[in-house]
Amino acid sequence: MVFGSGTGFSEKSQSFIVAEGHTDKASVIEAMEKNDIITNSTVFSLLASRLGVWAKIRAGKYEVKKGQSLWNIARMLKNGRLAEYRLVINKVRTKEDLARLISKNFAPDSVSVMRYLTSPDSLQKFGVDTHTVFTLIIPDTYIFYWNTSLNNIFRRLSDAKNTFWQKNSRLEKAKKLHLTTEQVYILASIIVEETNYDSDKYKIASVYMNRLNTGMRLQADPTVKFAMKDFKLTRIYKKHLVNPSPYNTYHSKGLPPGPICTPSPKSIDIVLDAPKTDYLFFVAKSDFSGYSQFSTTFAAHIQYAKQYQKALDVYMARKQQNEPKP
Repeated sequence: MVFGSGTGFSEKSQSFIVAEGHTDKASVIEAMEKNDIITNSTVFSLLASRLGVWAKIRAGKYEVKKGQSLWNIARMLKNGRLAEYRLVINKVRTKEDLARLISKNFAPDSVSVMRYLTSPDSLQKFGVDTHTVFTLIIPDTYIFYWNTSLNNIFRRLSDAKNTFWQKNSRLEKAKKLHLTTEQVYILASIIVEETNYDSDKYKIASVYMNRLNTGMRLQADPTVKFAMKDFKLTRIYKKHLVNPSPYNTYHSKGLPPGPICTPSPKSIDIVLDAPKTDYLFFVAKSDFSGYSQFSTTFAAHIQYAKQYQKALDVYMARKQQNEPKP
């Protein structure tokens, strides 16, 4: 008997799920037929029986290529070759965002992920709490099986974090700054929200470390946006500054209790390698280049702030004149 191609789908690949507790022959055949994985269940059943597949099937998600032979499909099941999926983490701001990201390609739904992220008991084993959980995450691409448990996902993230900090003298650099790795991460999360320009990130890092060392409040606008859970805010007004959230660094002294996003590895290294300066203030340049103007005195800062405000008022006035009338 020739066991050729038996797939019935037209896409490049198709997946099917073998659920926990449903690894028996009938359930697996049903799942494969439902997803057009095989067109002749009788032939496949015979082949799988000859190979001793049914006693060795693992629960999980499998992926089959278009035109794949019944023999290869059966071997895949016998060997438990589950499909691998990517968890690509770039900048994530909230637990809800992370929950959606994980549930998109993996078995746990967003409700389960949120329950995990807000459970001190779940997080304690990794040395973090509900505020600092994001410090486990070094943005990167991680590979998991579809049905990998949340414990194992976060164990892998924790291991990757530990490896990251042990490289390139990062632990030693943090110690010289008198900061914990969590504090460095939190600072980096603020800085990455301030600018896209690495040259300014170094200077902004120095500003915030100078403020911490002199007992000043950080007064970082991105922390206000995080406290408000409104990331579209383009201007911060006095009404926003009274928010009592511990993440509002206009209201609370020191660093917020956790990061406000997952900063890139480069941004973490920028904090660790920040230059020593006397800068205490910065404001956007009036040429709208995206860069900032740095100063050591409040008087100089106010002058730069007035220049920016004047340029912004002119820009907004011109924009209103050019807008079509309703």
